Amino acid sequence: MWQLVIRIKRNDEVGGKRLWKLIMDYLTKAQIEGATVWTGVNGFGKRGKSTLHLEGVLVNMPLMIEVVDSQEKLEPLLPDLKHIVGDNGLVTIQETYAI
Repeated sequence: MWQLVIRIKRNDEVGGKRLWKLIMDYLTKAQIEGATVWTGVNGFGKRGKSTLHLEGVLVNMPLMIEVVDSQEKLEPLLPDLKHIVGDNGLVTIQETYAI
């Protein structure tokens, strides 16, 4: 099995649509077995901090979309995913063991 992780920010948009929703729609259409969107509470990267505190509310938190599936299903998706994510985030893939 392989694990694909996409790191973006909650408020990232492409063409007026939330990036995380576009990615999840793409993964669904690609018939991936499943994906989970994780919300972080703080983070930073090459685009700066991922949080903004407004009166005790966190805005634009970091998100991670995690997918576990076969290498044969994930590898062909990488060019499209990198195009969708663009400079908005980071896409990583690694071998993993599922039990």
